This record gives sequence, C-alpha cells and structure tokens, in this order.
Amino acid sequence: MHEVVTLVIMAGALGMDAFSVALGMGMLGLRFKQIFRIGVTIGAFHVIMPLLGIVTGKVLSSYFGMIATYIGGGLLLVIGIQMMIAAYKSDDASLVKPMGWGLFLFAVSVSLDSFSAGLGLGMLGAKTLLTVGVIGAMSMILSWIGLLMGRKFGQYIGSFGELIGGCILIGFGLKLIIPM
Repeated sequence: MHEVVTLVIMAGALGMDAFSVALGMGMLGLRFKQIFRIGVTIGAFHVIMPLLGIVTGKVLSSYFGMIATYIGGGLLLVIGIQMMIAAYKSDDASLVKPMGWGLFLFAVSVSLDSFSAGLGLGMLGAKTLLTVGVIGAMSMILSWIGLLMGRKFGQYIGSFGELIGGCILIGFGLKLIIPM
C-alpha cells in the first residue's frame, strides 16, 4: 500500500508539467472531443516513456548494484530542479496546435521527464506495470483537468502546478540520496 501511495504522489508530480501546459492549451477554445483525445494521447506517452526508462534502468541496475539507488535519486533530483526552472520561464509562444504532429510533439515534450523518472525507478526495481499504469492514468487525468480548467479559468493558475511537481520530485530524490 505504501508503494502505491508513493507512486501516486510521484505520478502526480510527473503529470504536473502536462497539467501546466494543458492549462495554456485549454485557452485555445478546444472542444470536449479534442480535450478527450489530447488527454488520452498524453496518458499513452506517459506509459510508453517511463516503460522505456524502467527497462533501461533495470538493465543498468544489474551492472551498477547499490550505486543505482543514488543514480536514481540524482535523476529525480535533476528532473525536479528542471521542472522548477521551467515553471519560471514564460514561453507562451511555444504552444502548438493540439492535432496531428503538433499533438505528437506536445505529448512527447511533456512526457520526456517520465523517461528519466522511469530510468531511476527501474534502477530501484519498481514494479513495471503498476508504475507505468499509475503514471499514465495520473498524467491523463491531470491533462484533462488542466485542459478543462484552462478552458474555463484562463491564466489564473499559471505554472504553479509545475513548481509543486518539481518540489515533490526533489523531495523523493533527496529521500533516496540521503537515507533516513
């Protein structure tokens, strides 16, 4: 049970970048069918990317042993710091159209951090199906929430969600690096 709670919190942190970007994209006046499709696409990429990372991480952990825990913690720390830095950048012009190649590029860009997190989790021996299922579902749900809120509330929330996600990942990274 403790592992599931930890995974849900981490998945929420990884999904915060999709949530934040979806807030802005939601202001494009999307239809509900488009919102559904975007959320499913983001969720699918948040399954594929950490799955690739976990497989790679498990292979690497067999070679590096205990040092893999420190590498995994360091990766989570770096991802968290990158998310916090990205929260302070204002690049509203980077929004792409949420269809075709634009949707593909959008989904890849918000799921890249999931590959790195999957790499770290794979080194730690995380349960693959549970991990990618929780990350994918949480990212899809957070994307839908972000798109719907962006459609309704506009720019009131901003990048606050990404900042919180970065802090959570930094916390998990520190927990792995500094055993208590």
